[in-house]
Amino acid sequence: MNFFEYRNGELYAEDISIRELVQEFDTPLYIYSAKTLRRHYQAFDSAFEGTRHMTCFSVKANSNICVLKLLGEMGSGMDIVSGGELFRALKAGIDPQKIVYSGVGKREHEIREALLSNILMFNVESRQELEKINAVASEMEVQARISLRINPDVDPQTHPYISTGLKKNKFGLELEQAWESYKLARDLSHIEPVGIDCHIGSQLTSVEPFLEALERIKSFHGRLQDLGLEIKYLDLGGGLGITYDQEDPPHPAEFGSAVKESLRGTDLTLILEPGRVIAGNSGIMVTRVLYTKGTPSKNFVIVDAAMNDLLRPSLYGSYHRIEPVQEKNDRLYTVDVVGPICETGDFLAQGRELPRLEQDDLLAVHSAGAYGFTMASQYNSRPRPAEVLVDKDRAVLARRREVYFDLMQLEEQCF
Repeated sequence: MNFFEYRNGELYAEDISIRELVQEFDTPLYIYSAKTLRRHYQAFDSAFEGTRHMTCFSVKANSNICVLKLLGEMGSGMDIVSGGELFRALKAGIDPQKIVYSGVGKREHEIREALLSNILMFNVESRQELEKINAVASEMEVQARISLRINPDVDPQTHPYISTGLKKNKFGLELEQAWESYKLARDLSHIEPVGIDCHIGSQLTSVEPFLEALERIKSFHGRLQDLGLEIKYLDLGGGLGITYDQEDPPHPAEFGSAVKESLRGTDLTLILEPGRVIAGNSGIMVTRVLYTKGTPSKNFVIVDAAMNDLLRPSLYGSYHRIEPVQEKNDRLYTVDVVGPICETGDFLAQGRELPRLEQDDLLAVHSAGAYGFTMASQYNSRPRPAEVLVDKDRAVLARRREVYFDLMQLEEQCF
């Protein structure tokens, strides 16, 4: 699954000890394994061999430029949701014809930037967005390639915050709305409808919701052919889950086999947008124990990483496995692992069984490679952590640690 493992009682990232990385880069610290990223990308992409496809990594999962470059060198395209992510993808050397632009709220300047870059296509999520893209493309005298994002009303059986394919979600268009929008797209002067898009949610642990959505999309594709539209691409999105705790998601090979079987006989190029399944278990966050304290009802381990560094536990109640960097064989006891921020919701784990910890012990928070640093903030005026990419016995500072000056460099002088 990954290349974070104990050697003689000490946790390593590939061939470098975590303790050595902390000595050089301090804590909190994000550490990514290049070998794991390559392994996960290859496992996912190879699952679709034998069919025309494009794997477009979801930049929102991990937007570090070193990570994007590494994946781009393996042939990955990118799924973006903002002008900033487009900027990052292009800086990473990604071919614009391997970039798809998703998201419900594209601004006019972002549309213009994407058209200037000649990306593969926009995944359009509303009729008004379609009209806005046509207006911008008309002004620029170019054709905008688009797909419409279909909301198939399929329950992905995941956390409600990361469910995106139900009628009550803000994403995409219901089938009949999409039908009317495709008819409009066909007649707009500077729009070229080339695809269908569908993304039902994140951290899915079963293939069945994907297949249910795919059946509805295939049926809808048949209707589009009657409109005379030449649909070339089917964007199935991402969402395949990973193991954080006891989850047992399907292997990419199982997912790929099922999807390929469902698409047998069609003449569509498949686009996949994996994020978490590639990056999630490719990264950890390391934090240092500052203090421990007990009350009559609770034991607390106070660490130097907080909800601004890793938001998922506070936002989603998410589980991240936590273990000492130096193995301990002490008796386990129940603790809350909490950060320094002045919020009761500032925790990395609650009710967790861990060996007895002391000041300055290092803890590794696993499965932090996706939606970790990308969701970090400067709340409480806390500088964001450094990011390090390890490749065998070599470590690259992929993003330096922020300092206090970084907190204020964009602010206006008051006097």
